[in-house]
Amino acid sequence: MEKILVLGHKNPDTDSICSAIAYANLKSAIGLNAEPVRLGEINGETKYALDYFQVNVPRLVEKVAAETSQVILVDHNERQQSADDIDQVRILEVIDHHRIANFQTSDPLFYRAEPVGCTTTILNKLYKEHGVEIKKEIAGLMLSAIISDSLLFKSPTCTEQDIAAARELAEIAGVDPEKYGLEMLKAGADLSDKTVEQLISLDAKGFDMGNYKVMVAQVNAVDTDDVLNNKKEIEAAITKTIADQNLDLFFFVVTDILTNDSVGLALGKMTNAVETAFNVKLDNNTAVLKGVVSRKKQIVPVLTDTLKAL
Repeated sequence: MEKILVLGHKNPDTDSICSAIAYANLKSAIGLNAEPVRLGEINGETKYALDYFQVNVPRLVEKVAAETSQVILVDHNERQQSADDIDQVRILEVIDHHRIANFQTSDPLFYRAEPVGCTTTILNKLYKEHGVEIKKEIAGLMLSAIISDSLLFKSPTCTEQDIAAARELAEIAGVDPEKYGLEMLKAGADLSDKTVEQLISLDAKGFDMGNYKVMVAQVNAVDTDDVLNNKKEIEAAITKTIADQNLDLFFFVVTDILTNDSVGLALGKMTNAVETAFNVKLDNNTAVLKGVVSRKKQIVPVLTDTLKAL
């Protein structure tokens, strides 16, 4: 039986890694040869979750076609966010909670997309639908993903389905979601050992917005000033990325996990779109985004609409 690789997006976050592990585990339980892999280095938050529940880090890959002809995508569907050679393999399934864009296949596939806060909320349903019991460590990782994507249930992306799933998974995992979740988020917010290049790529996603190429990167912090105190170096790294990838806009968002506000740093020829989208004035390339914590719901949609109108 040929191996099926289960993968999340490039520059993986906790949902991307934990969803790949959880769904590969489900597929294996129903008799398929599935392996979770990752398309980038894990962040501190994800490492905390994997270490806490004693689960190995998935194997790193950049290309998949040399290993298999079949893959499953979790937590993404846009091709520029996937494996470099994704067009050379058959996508069997997609399990996702983001917008659908730049995606088409030559064969029919199973596609499960729901407007919930986290991919593992969907996976929780799939485990039930297949009658497969969720193991303690897998439940812990699925809970970690929900906490991460919902910013401990405070994000506007968080739904009642996410909260209900988190409660179920926390009980299986044997943890207090609030206490465990805060420690996990704090672990992810410790960026003291990261280079500026790592900072801007830790959780960066590329998007086609109208006729423009945009990169939106986001990191969480306990204090945004701790991240932006080396702003000149960050801007130099972003400027290089813009030139290397021919971007029209790079938007670096630093989210305060305690206040639930963000600071946005915008560079590129289309920075005016940020000002229009968020009704702010950039001061030295930055602006405070009050109440903005979600890239998926509060950043990408308004930026996309704004750039399409320009």
